[in-house]
Amino acid sequence: MLLNVSFGIFAFLPQGWVFMLFVVLLESMLMTRLLKKKWADWQAYKAVIVSNIISGIAGIVGSMLLNGGWWLVVWFPWVSRYEVKTKADFQWLAVYYLFAFLLSVLIEWIFNNFLLRSHYPQRKIFRATVIVNVVSYLIGSFVLYAYSFYR
Repeated sequence: MLLNVSFGIFAFLPQGWVFMLFVVLLESMLMTRLLKKKWADWQAYKAVIVSNIISGIAGIVGSMLLNGGWWLVVWFPWVSRYEVKTKADFQWLAVYYLFAFLLSVLIEWIFNNFLLRSHYPQRKIFRATVIVNVVSYLIGSFVLYAYSFYR
């Protein structure tokens, strides 16, 4: 039952913190691997942590402005088979999800670029940011939505 809540509530539960820590560590390791061919580098880890915090804050504020106060419902629309029952529901979920993904990548790239531009070319930072977010969205979405839709 603890996972049967919106992501905005889940994000502030212990399980949410563990999930977000997993995502940030995964993104940090992948970013370092793509930029330096190593698995750990403090500069890349710091950039990923900062950009994810800022992206998360933007998600909270953006969601609250767009829907009247619910945290992260728009930014990360975590729903279950009870909310998504038709093909049209799924299509709107996909649109929201794509929009949130693109905004996340944009925000994270801006801050990753700002923090890493003295060490790497912009194109390499952008490419790594996109790849890292694709991987983390795929894994994170599978984990969260598998529970929501297949339990």
